[in-house]
Amino acid sequence: MALHLATDNDVVLLTTTNLESVEAPFQVRRVAPGDNAQFNELERWAEVIVFQGHAMDQFEVLRTTSTIIVADIYDPMHLEMLEQGRELPRATWQMRVSTATRVLNQQLAFADFFLCASERQRMFYLGQLASLGRINPSTYDTDPDLERLIAVAPFGLNAVAPEHRHPALKGVVPGVAVTDKVILWGGGLYNWFDPKTLIRAVADLVKRRDGVRLYFLGTRHPGVDTMGIVGESVALARDEGVLDSAVFFNADWVDYADRENFLVEADAGVSTHFAHIETTFSFRTRILDYLWAHLPMVVTDGDSFAELVARENLGVVVPAGDVVALSEALERVLFDESFAESARKNLARVAETFTWARTLAPLAEFVRDPHHAADYPANRKNTGSLNTRSLTGGSKPYGFRHDLSMAWHHLRHSGPRATMAKLARRLFRRR
Repeated sequence: MALHLATDNDVVLLTTTNLESVEAPFQVRRVAPGDNAQFNELERWAEVIVFQGHAMDQFEVLRTTSTIIVADIYDPMHLEMLEQGRELPRATWQMRVSTATRVLNQQLAFADFFLCASERQRMFYLGQLASLGRINPSTYDTDPDLERLIAVAPFGLNAVAPEHRHPALKGVVPGVAVTDKVILWGGGLYNWFDPKTLIRAVADLVKRRDGVRLYFLGTRHPGVDTMGIVGESVALARDEGVLDSAVFFNADWVDYADRENFLVEADAGVSTHFAHIETTFSFRTRILDYLWAHLPMVVTDGDSFAELVARENLGVVVPAGDVVALSEALERVLFDESFAESARKNLARVAETFTWARTLAPLAEFVRDPHHAADYPANRKNTGSLNTRSLTGGSKPYGFRHDLSMAWHHLRHSGPRATMAKLARRLFRRR
């Protein structure tokens, strides 16, 4: 996003996490959450601020600034947290969902322009905007479709095709031969996915086809706690007799720049998930990697990408939890060369519509002529249906008092051992 906007604008990319050395045609700065002095300096400099995540919660000026604000709400994190927090103590699960809901409502109440990832998400967020009073005579009068309030601008693709820079998978991972057919799970393992049905389907497929290999690209996300589904998946592969013979787990995390080597060596991409609300409004960026590498894919029905795969004949869509259908679909994309070649041609065509220049066109257009929302300054004064306190929260989401409060919460609801583990991870991330 920063690279694309830097072509015609002065850009500063800000991060609140540890900063690695980056060569880029724009400034890269680190500002710690709550460091309002440094952030306010950038706020005074900027004509437009684009953000996602918790930035509005972390920097107070974003709730009062007169600068034009663009909120990238591609991640419905309150829906995601319904699944991500399922294994937590009930009180912690409730707290995380409530916090994510408040953070998103805060952005929806205050920002001038919004970016989301799909038409499904746009419909969902229009409902949330309406409940906050943002769909009103001012925003509707000259923009009845509300296109100047919220636009679809999903994650995009590099216009340059992936290159095979070095062997990464075939002939490198023990048990994976150069001649094998590799199915790639191109990302992490989280509770809202269904790797178990996939493992069972592969165990079924290898009974009638030799040389089939399933590779899970990442199991240890550097920024997300490892979820129970990881251990459960490894245990199931072992029970099915396919662990390290037909099903393989990368025990670490692949660097973003290195993933293209795995993608180029794979023969098919796969994404399987459960049918629930998180799936309905999700946007799986791993599917974009499959598009980028022209990988025929097998995906579970229920999300916007499944609709795309079916409509454009990019692979096979299967019902959730259907082992037989999944096994047959994997066999088709791997061994029906006519079908796979047709899918690859369609993938090449569709991939062009997801390049960054196309996906970010609404944002680039907005930045060329930036403007406040039609209901500004009313939105900054929060004239919607929620009061200011419900949007800003009772305490700051950072600092010693916040850490102390969270430690007490986890001590009460998770116990001393879990609290110490969380503290250790937090300290490690701050190093």
